[in-house]
Formats: sequence, structure tokens, C-alpha cells
Amino acid sequence: MMKIANAPCSWGALEFDLEEKSEEIGFEQVLDEIKETGYIGTELGDWGYMPTTPSLLKAELDKRHLDLLGAFVPVALAKAANHDAGVISALKVAELMFNAGFKNSFIVLADDNGTVPERTKNAGRITSAMGLTEEQWKVYAAGAEKIAKAVKDAYGIRTVFHHHCAGYVETPEEIDKLMALTDPQLLGLCLDMGHYAFGGGDPVKALKKYGKRIWHVHFKDYSPEAAKASREANGDYFDAIKRGVFCELGKGSVDFQSIVKLLEEMKYNDWIVVEQDILPGMGNPKICAKANRDFIKSLGL
Repeated sequence: MMKIANAPCSWGALEFDLEEKSEEIGFEQVLDEIKETGYIGTELGDWGYMPTTPSLLKAELDKRHLDLLGAFVPVALAKAANHDAGVISALKVAELMFNAGFKNSFIVLADDNGTVPERTKNAGRITSAMGLTEEQWKVYAAGAEKIAKAVKDAYGIRTVFHHHCAGYVETPEEIDKLMALTDPQLLGLCLDMGHYAFGGGDPVKALKKYGKRIWHVHFKDYSPEAAKASREANGDYFDAIKRGVFCELGKGSVDFQSIVKLLEEMKYNDWIVVEQDILPGMGNPKICAKANRDFIKSLGL
């Protein structure tokens, strides 16, 4: 049975260091509204957003009857000098989740998105010239495996890689490259439908291509109109978010009916996490969360 969760990023609680951070909604309200809008799980959010003491974290989730299914860990993997710090960061998060009793949760590993100007500026329109060299790819893949192995050895927790616009693994070709360079038993794929579409791919094809390598799924829709408006204004990744490039489910171009059918055929029985990335202060997250949950119910989930 597929289980439906949401995440703090749908309320504008993002990992990025933004001017809008002062408008960030507190975790208590976010957890309340996740529960009230019909979800049964959440991701952790940026380190320090929710309690970092296991007993306090567990208490906050338990009183709302919510599960914790994973935590986003950004690491600038293209530089080997960052790998050891990435291991420390991932182990800290894994230890918190493990000690709070959420032993089946995932480390959702990603690039340190938004930190490379060229990639941030050109999100959604990346060319091969903006990519990693062969040597950098080897470093990147080795770093991802090193982190995944450390977490698995220490806590038995699995790691999935989250491809992401404004990072070095955005396009279908870049995802293919990383998957080819890493151990499929060690590193799974977190397929994010909206980021895959914004990065130039068809999420339905990705599901068929990667199959059982997909251990974790993010439901996010993609608005080609918002992407076009941002592109024509020479906007960057954050400009595209402000324009609503990740719109409510069912209002964009992602074919969720086909995706659900494929997930059922694959016998996928883990978490689907709704992530409608917005910036702090944008829109009405609770109303959107309810609309997104209703849309997923219309798909039979």
C-alpha cells in the first residue's frame, strides 16, 4: 500500500539561505496542517527546523500520529574536500531519525543546490557544457557512495539520491550518469516528478527506465508556462519558483494518472511525498496541501 506524506518545503521551509527566511512558518504549525489536510507522514526538513533531540522529535510526531520517512541532506559532492563533512552531516541526521525510532526512514542525499551560479541561473535549460568533467563525475559518485555506505553501516538506514534543478544532477542524462557510476544496492533514486520534468525529462519514462532503483518518490507538478515566463525574463531557479513552476498537482504537465498506474504495476508500496516547493511567505500552503491530497485521492490513493 502506498502511503501519502507531505514535507516542510511545501510550506516554504527550504534548505536555502534566503532573504525570505524570516517569513518561514514554524514546524508546529506545519505538522498540524500536514495532519489536518490528510497526510500520515513528513520529512524532517532542514537540520534544526524540527527538534534535534530524539525524544522531543518523536513526541511532536507521535502526538499528531505522523511518521517520519526521511531527511534531505545537501552536500557539494563535486569536490572531494566536502565528502568527509557530508558523511558527518548525514550520520548526524541518520542518528537522530534512528534514535527517535524511525529506522526505516531515508537519507535523501542531494547536491548543495543553488550554490553554483551557472547551474542556478540556468535551471531548466542546462546544456552539456555546464556539466561535470569525467574526473568530476568519478569524484561525485564516490562521494555519494561513501555517504550512503557510512549511513548504512552505522544505522542500517538507506540513502536515495534526489536529482534537483540548480544542482549538478538535473537533466535525464546527468541522472543516467550518476546511476551508472554508483552501486544500485547502495544508492537508490528519489524520483521527483517536478524536478525531472523541469530538468527536461518525462517522469513516466523515468519510472519505466529506473524501475526498482526508485526507492522513494516525490509528487511534484511542473508548469511549462511558469518555466517559459521565467526563461523569457532571464530568471534563475528561485525566480521560477516565485512564478509557480511547481504548481498544484493536476495543474501542470506531469501525467500522474500514468505514474500511479506504473507504480501499482511495479508493486511500489512505500512513501509518496507531496512536495510543492514554494518560498517563505508564498501562497496559502494549507489550502494547496488539501487540494493536492484531494487530487491524489482522485487517482485512487
